[in-house]
Amino acid sequence: MTEALDLRYPIGEFRRPARMTPEERTAAIAAIAEAPARLREAVAGLADGQLDTPYRPGGWTVRQLVHHVPDSHINAYVRCKLALTEDEPTIRPYHEDRWAELPEARSAAIEPSLQLLENLHRRWELALRGMAPADWERPLVHPESGRQTVEQLIALYAWHGRHHVAHVTALRRREGWV
Repeated sequence: MTEALDLRYPIGEFRRPARMTPEERTAAIAAIAEAPARLREAVAGLADGQLDTPYRPGGWTVRQLVHHVPDSHINAYVRCKLALTEDEPTIRPYHEDRWAELPEARSAAIEPSLQLLENLHRRWELALRGMAPADWERPLVHPESGRQTVEQLIALYAWHGRHHVAHVTALRRREGWV
């Protein structure tokens, strides 16, 4: 594995599970519940210049990454709700790279995005904890990655939060910002 790959996937690439055990589901819910606090901890005390530092060569800045996480997780939350309330919905992809280039993603203060993530995840955790066992198998279709279940979507976003927190914490270690 090259250094560039290590920087891009500090916790490894996501592997979509075929099925999850009840214990793995519980762990995924816990990871989603903890993600906002972990991200807040990861960026605590960073100055504007540090927030405007790319987490890897050619990557987004820490600021863009902080704004990206709630953008992405809002989409995932809606996708989850659609799968729980519709019959095999086809969800709409979005251009996350373009969202990250919008002016507010490049320059806005991060506190509103941190608060948005905290509140979003409170609601998401409530929804997930209230699901019946059969709900985890409800399908949705992503036009690019195909058919998946709510369970697989939740596994992805449990990983996604840890993945981006690791981008920030790895940068802090490399730069001596710890």
